[in-house]
Amino acid sequence: MLFDAYSRWGRIAAAVSVVVLSGALAGCQVRPLYSVESGTREKLASVSFSSAGDRITQEVRNHLIFLAYGGEGAPVKTDYQVKLVVTSSASSTEVTNDTSLSVGKSNYDGPYPGRVTMTGQYVLTRMSDGQVLRSAKRTVTAMLDLPQQEFAKIRAVRDGENRAARELAEIIRTDIAATLSR
Repeated sequence: MLFDAYSRWGRIAAAVSVVVLSGALAGCQVRPLYSVESGTREKLASVSFSSAGDRITQEVRNHLIFLAYGGEGAPVKTDYQVKLVVTSSASSTEVTNDTSLSVGKSNYDGPYPGRVTMTGQYVLTRMSDGQVLRSAKRTVTAMLDLPQQEFAKIRAVRDGENRAARELAEIIRTDIAATLSR
């Protein structure tokens, strides 16, 4: 008798669970970001990026242009505008009171750890009506080894900036694509 009651309540609970779960899944609208149906690629190809005023912003902008247009060049008609401001800083991660990048920091002759932190702020605007669709700030960090030689240190920082610019461009492109796919 107890087994029959348990089995009956178990079947009722299972049926209710199936109904609730199927209702929850029916509301799920997960789809590929770059699917043909979403039109995201076409929308990304109609985005123009503001001009850059410095080397770091130009690096991020160049990567964004390549990612958005697929290497095909600037679009003829643009529906969206992205205004981009990028800042970057390099510092040592060595545990001392001095985090500047001065050469004579320690008696150790080998490279010491450092990082490049890059922040990109952007505003995505629809050009037809001037509506701001998204405004965001993204930050990435690239780790690097800072040698004692001054030219090698400058080159290491530049390489770190280039890596951070590529990563920042990919993050911003994904944000823009997600916004345009809605």
